[in-house]
Amino acid sequence: MKKSIIYFLLLFIPVANNADITDFQTVKNATFTTYNLLNLAENGLSNDVFNFAIKGFMKLGNEGKLANKNIITIVDYSQSSNVKRLYVIDLQNKKLLFHTYVAHGRNTGQEFAKSFSNSEGSLKSSLGFFVTEHPVIGSHTGFGLLINGLEKGFNDNAERRSIIFHAADYVSECFIKNNGRLGRSLGCPALPPESNKQIIETIKGGTCLFIYNDDKDYINHSTLLK
Repeated sequence: MKKSIIYFLLLFIPVANNADITDFQTVKNATFTTYNLLNLAENGLSNDVFNFAIKGFMKLGNEGKLANKNIITIVDYSQSSNVKRLYVIDLQNKKLLFHTYVAHGRNTGQEFAKSFSNSEGSLKSSLGFFVTEHPVIGSHTGFGLLINGLEKGFNDNAERRSIIFHAADYVSECFIKNNGRLGRSLGCPALPPESNKQIIETIKGGTCLFIYNDDKDYINHSTLLK
């Protein structure tokens, strides 16, 4: 059995039965069990998006690109900005640690995220897999977290563009109530001020971040989703 499957089993299945099953069926059952255990469907995250996230997570783990293989963060930009669409999941302990709001870029869309870019000055969000780095203090953003884009052409300019996690006052239910939608960033995945620091401290230091949208160009060309 491949190392990736063994590692996956250690994360998702406490005890392996002696049943004769294929690697594919093992992975399928494991992801389905975890997805249901955490009630992710009830919290708005589709099984397809979760499976995409786990597929990339496993590849990055096998390539040695993750210093922390317990935590994964999923930002689902296919959902409305008026709902909680950020998920921080502890895979080892099978816990949904955070489920909250997250903003997309100003030029990415209004309530819904529709247009994405990897270019400087675009004021758009980027899609794909990232690895988290270390916290920083920005002159305008305050306490934030550097993220390194791992997919060429989709998000590998993230550091050059200063795309980080940071808090923003426009990421709140009050803003939604007053404006009909969440506020928008300059391209960063901005977080609610009250949970920003706690989330950053949890996911910093080499964890996997997956920012998703049902964008055909990304889905068809991402090497980590194949």
